[in-house]
Amino acid sequence: MSVQTPEVQPIIIKKVKGHGEHHGGAWKVAYADFVTAMMALFIVLWLMSSSEPVKKAVAGYFRDPSGKSGENGSGQGGVGESLSIRRDDMGKLKQTLESAMKQSPELEKLKNQVQMTVTGEGLRIELLESEAGTFFDSGSASPSAQGKDMLRVISAQLGKMQNKLLVEGHTDARPFASASGYSNWELSSDRANSARKVMQDSGLGADQVSEVRGYAAQRLRKPQDPNDASNRRVSIVVRYLDAPPAPAAPPDKAATATKAGPPTKAGPPASEASKAPAKK
Repeated sequence: MSVQTPEVQPIIIKKVKGHGEHHGGAWKVAYADFVTAMMALFIVLWLMSSSEPVKKAVAGYFRDPSGKSGENGSGQGGVGESLSIRRDDMGKLKQTLESAMKQSPELEKLKNQVQMTVTGEGLRIELLESEAGTFFDSGSASPSAQGKDMLRVISAQLGKMQNKLLVEGHTDARPFASASGYSNWELSSDRANSARKVMQDSGLGADQVSEVRGYAAQRLRKPQDPNDASNRRVSIVVRYLDAPPAPAAPPDKAATATKAGPPTKAGPPASEASKAPAKK
């Protein structure tokens, strides 16, 4: 009697495709884009809440990733030699100048006669005269010893920058008449130009002074007291780096302006000056 062997049926295994295999790998690309966008968002939020030094350091890195700018004398943070003072940095420049003045006991005594104000055109530094004459000798376009020292301290700081400067001369309303025709117009222009020359000899760049102006008594600091000594002053304006060109003065109120160059004659001879009222 023979025994029959039952027929063995083949086993068939069906593979069910998963959700990920059905769509391929596109989801990975979309997820990577999402993570990158979130990382960029968090970096921006972190920078917005960071301190100013951190922002400058990050900006300095993107301006010079290799860090080779230090070899040329400028730091990555943007603060150091060859500065470019913009609107947000004028307050820091004012503090720097005040600190430089404190290092000299003689100049520290004159701090009340040096007024620094941040204005729409830049940092205005004004050297105000006293009744006895502080920065300029009475009736003279030549700076006094104190005036030269103060101008040297200022130019030592401003010479590190790329900003353009305006130098202005002002007088009070007392007439300065002489037989040679020398007047407040010439005196204010000559004082501004003399200040420009001292500053350029003490550190300013050759092309840093863009204008030298003389206003005589047309722009009094104290209009209510035209003869006040503080109306006699030399103003140095540190213009913003991104400032537009200075507008020209209208013809009817135009100042006697001179290009940067050698100063004109310092004033009338002593014999002629004695014929006019004393001018300080």
